[in-house]
This record gives sequence, C-alpha cells and structure tokens, in this order.
Amino acid sequence: MTTELRELRQEDWDEYYGTLELAFGGVAEAKEEHELWNALTEFDRFFGTWEGETCVGTTGAFSFRLSVPGGSLVDAAGVTMVSVAATHRRRGILTSMMRRQLDDVRAKGECLAVLTASEPAIYGRFGYGAATLQMKAEIDTARVRLSLPAGTDDVRLRYAKPADVHAACEALYARRVSERPGMLARQPGWERLGLLDPESERHGASPLQCVLAERDGELVGYARFHVKPEWDAAGPKGTVKLRDLEALDPAANAALWQFLFGIDLTSTVEARSRPVDDAVLHLVSDVRRCGLQVKDSLHVRLVDVGAALEARAYRTPVNLVLEVDDAFCPWNTGRWRLKGDVKGATCERTEDDADLALSVRDLGSAYLGGISLTSLAAAGRVRELRPGALAEATPAFGSDVAPWLPHGF
Repeated sequence: MTTELRELRQEDWDEYYGTLELAFGGVAEAKEEHELWNALTEFDRFFGTWEGETCVGTTGAFSFRLSVPGGSLVDAAGVTMVSVAATHRRRGILTSMMRRQLDDVRAKGECLAVLTASEPAIYGRFGYGAATLQMKAEIDTARVRLSLPAGTDDVRLRYAKPADVHAACEALYARRVSERPGMLARQPGWERLGLLDPESERHGASPLQCVLAERDGELVGYARFHVKPEWDAAGPKGTVKLRDLEALDPAANAALWQFLFGIDLTSTVEARSRPVDDAVLHLVSDVRRCGLQVKDSLHVRLVDVGAALEARAYRTPVNLVLEVDDAFCPWNTGRWRLKGDVKGATCERTEDDADLALSVRDLGSAYLGGISLTSLAAAGRVRELRPGALAEATPAFGSDVAPWLPHGF
C-alpha cells in the first residue's frame, strides 16, 4: 500500500501522537503532557505519513527565536516529534519527511532548523550538526563545600508556589536569553512548560518546588526543583533534583546553590542539564565528587547559509571564503565570502578561491561557538585550503560563554 505525507489535522492529532508514543516505547504520557503538546502544536508545521487510515510517520516544527553569538535572536524551526513506525522502516519515510520539512522551513524564510536527537547518528545525513553540550552533575553535598563570593549573605531566599511566581520567573529568564547562545526565547504558551509536573514523571520525588532569590525586594534569581526522600540504615540520603536555576549575578547564583546544598535530609544534588561552563564548577571544593557527565544537546542545521552566517556576530574580525558542501539542501552548496566582527557580518556568494572547506553539518556544529573549527579540522572534518585561515576563523566563530539549550522541545 502506498503512503501519503500530509499536513496534520486537529482531528488526527491523537492518532498521530499515539504513533509517536509507540515509536518511543509505547508508554503513554500523562494527560497534562498530552494537553500541553496539543496546545503548542502548530498544525501547519506538523506532518504525518499515512498508510490508509494509519499514521506510520511523524514530524513537526515549533516556531522559535534562538539566541546566537552577539546576542541577536534568530527565527528558527524547532524540529520535534520525529518518528517512523517500526513496521515501516527503511522505506524512505524519514527522508521524505525531512525533505518536506526543510523545504517548508526555507519557504517560511527561517535560516536555521534545530533539534534534539534521540540518537545522534540519525540526523547528520540531513545536515544537522551537534552544536551544544549539556552537563549532568550528581554532587555529593555531604563531602563537597562551596566557596561563596562576596555579597552572598545579602541575598534573601524564600519559598514560593511555582504557579504564583511564574510570571516573574519567566521575565527573569527572558533577560538571560541573549546572554548565552543556544537559549530559546519562549513564545506564548511555552511558559507552561516550566510548570509541567505530572506525578508519573516524579519517580517518588516531591511536587515541583520553587525558591526565589531577592535583593532589596527585587527578584535576582530562582531555582525550581524536586526533593526525593530516601533512607538507609545509616539515616537520610535524599536527593535534590534541580530542574532549572537562573540568576542575574554571582551572589544570587551562589546563594541558590548554597540553599540546594543545605536542604535537610539530603546528601546529593542532581542537575540533569546545565551549561558545561556553569559557575558552580568554580564554587565547589572538589569537582571530582560532582559526578560530571557531558553529552550532545542542540543540533543545528543551516537552511540558508548566507542568512544564517549574517545573523550572528563574530568575536574577532574575519574575512574568508568558505566552501560549503550540502547534498541534502543543494542551494547552499558553493563558496561564500564571510566578512564580520563583533558588530555584524555579511555573507555572499563568490567565485574567489576558498580558504576553508567543510560540510553544512560541521558548519552547524561550529555555528553557536561551542565547537571549535580547529577541533573539527583535527578530526578531518574541516580542510584548511589557505595557510592561516583556520587560525583566523576559529576565534571568530567562538563564544565567550558556552552555548546551552535550557530545555527540550
């Protein structure tokens, strides 16, 4: 039987989402999760592959604003809910959905597509490169101490119901977005994600808790977390499960970490997604007892190479020609002259000799400044065609802070 790729209709959403859940193991999500994702779905950006009345493939995109080096917010398609039924693998369904989706992104004038990958090996062939890393920490707070900066004691902490202070926390988060590449400016409706708290996802932990950091009556930070009690023969050994933490200055940041370290009846703080340059690494007395793990997070795809490279700033002056290979979106293939600095950039097609050659996938990895072109060159993924070009390009593409995606989609 033939298949049909078509735009998602509201009345087909349950069938579509059931296909996605089955592809990810068949465990149904909580009702409140279903309701949120249904409410956030942009039906003209979601596509399903159907065999008769049965959905056998899913993909979609959210309309995002992504922070890039220099602090600008760039329109980007947040690719999500990608699946193919196990009964229909290796029939070209995924490729056809990726083709339709990237054509649609281009038609909408978005120069970037981004995603988080269930399996990193899948999306490289479609031009996506891993551009940000996330750090997981399991800190032994019974043995690790904090070195606190001046002013920490001036920060007042207080509990608050997450829903009651959510607007204030969202406003603080919004102030932080342009400071770090890879962060998402949350569009209307996405503020609900911070309050999503299904009991099925707590695994024995408490409902979501929130503590505010204030100075002179002004909000300067917040932490949202769960506490999972646990005991053994020696006594309590509970875990603080940090969901998110944002602070406007070092003292507020340290005060929140100090609070988390000191919660009664706990001996571990578990943070699942933090930037790899998180300041807490320089507050702790023993980083070896922090159980650090790092993995890929946001994958970036340049849909329009010229527009994407013009959308960001460059840490040092750069003037070079990039030879880009893009088999899946051939309109990007060719030579591009990039001129830029901290104030902005231009990027136009050229017939001049190339200085560096790389794939659009590797350009995506380097785009947010977290993966260096030099390291990619050491792996044979970037070729230096003019001596000195790599030394010019690497610092220009870099970022003073590590790019980071604060939450999934």
